[in-house]
Amino acid sequence: MERRLKSPRSKPAEPLSTSRAPGLAALQEMPGHLVRRAHQMSTALFAEECRQFDLTSVQFAALFVLRTAAALNATRLAELIAFDRSTIGDVIDRLESKGWIARTGSGDDRRVKLIRLTPGGRALLRRVEPPVKRVQQRLLEPFSSRERPRLLTLLKRLDRLQSAAVVASRPH
Repeated sequence: MERRLKSPRSKPAEPLSTSRAPGLAALQEMPGHLVRRAHQMSTALFAEECRQFDLTSVQFAALFVLRTAAALNATRLAELIAFDRSTIGDVIDRLESKGWIARTGSGDDRRVKLIRLTPGGRALLRRVEPPVKRVQQRLLEPFSSRERPRLLTLLKRLDRLQSAAVVASRPH
């Protein structure tokens, strides 16, 4: 049973042949382009599978991490989900407005707000995990059972490269 990615805005695009699109072959050899396309597919699949929850993949990642932490400040949460510190506040605001997280003051530093998962956030995670699992399965469908672990290993290597670049760019 093959599932086609549905887009609410357009019908599925047919793959372009290199004979119909000069220069496409060169573009399809660029890792940056292919990673961008993979991100587009992942985002679209997440939106399709999780539309009923009004939840983005970044919001899911934040909730998922908060479930295992007693409480985190915004900077640490942004680091753990590899998200931009300057825009994590918007994500936190949306999650708080939906009742999925709560912010409280830190006992150690009044300037620091700690973020905790609410019971509503925990309940949402339990309901959303099956669709999120389907997203992961659908992303891996094109790969054989032998290729899947290798793909994950390579993606993790790319992630470490990005993480190392972020650490190196911080002022000491």
